[in-house]
Amino acid sequence: MPVRVQLSFAAANASPVGAERIRLLEAVAREGSISGAARAAGITYKSAWDAVDAMNTLFGRPLVDGRAGGRKGGGAVLTAEGARVVAVFHHLEGEMARALAAMQPGPDGTGLPAATLMWGLFMRTSARNALGGTVAAIAEGTVTAEVTLALSDRLALSAVITRDSVRALGLFPGREATALIKASFVILAPADEARRTSARNRIEGVVARREDGAVNSEVTLDIGDGRTLVAVVTLEAAKDLGLAVGDRACALIDASHVILAAN
Repeated sequence: MPVRVQLSFAAANASPVGAERIRLLEAVAREGSISGAARAAGITYKSAWDAVDAMNTLFGRPLVDGRAGGRKGGGAVLTAEGARVVAVFHHLEGEMARALAAMQPGPDGTGLPAATLMWGLFMRTSARNALGGTVAAIAEGTVTAEVTLALSDRLALSAVITRDSVRALGLFPGREATALIKASFVILAPADEARRTSARNRIEGVVARREDGAVNSEVTLDIGDGRTLVAVVTLEAAKDLGLAVGDRACALIDASHVILAAN
């Protein structure tokens, strides 16, 4: 999925200046008039002047040197400040695009998949765990399907969802997706005591953090590859398990408790 950045200048009590208004400034420089710039941008003469006024207000000084010329329009040029705004805008756009490109997966497998990037930056969810990966396989049944999501070369997660959901999400092998798991759906056990279980997902890790509350404990597992998995268990269960920072533990997750999301 292609991802691109959109840049805009903004300030309190002023309309933002984005790519469309920067293109209007470039049209003024190219056409030499507000009326010509308006035609080139596909907007009305009044809209062009309103946009210029808004930009002048935002930056506190004129970006365009010109005057309204009635039905025939008037001559106009960019001021030195207007030219600098255009140059800075394109410079920042290029830097943001390069930063985004650097975050995308490279030939060596480093970087962030687009789905992970989108969820990390723009999505909000009440699920404590959001793990991005790539669909590795889909096994369809009569009503449901088991989707295997590869989180890394060594780690995979299974989710059981309806066949209709597979189609609605547009899932197929190679498609990026995100697994959402509520912390209360994660069952913990010492690593050496969870070898045989009916839970479809068994993920081992190291306790990175444990925070005890009056009733519950939040335990964070480091599952490798820069990922963590959070579980919320009762305080009594946490005490019985005796899990401390640095201990190895196993997270057990029923496949039906894994929700899949795709951009």
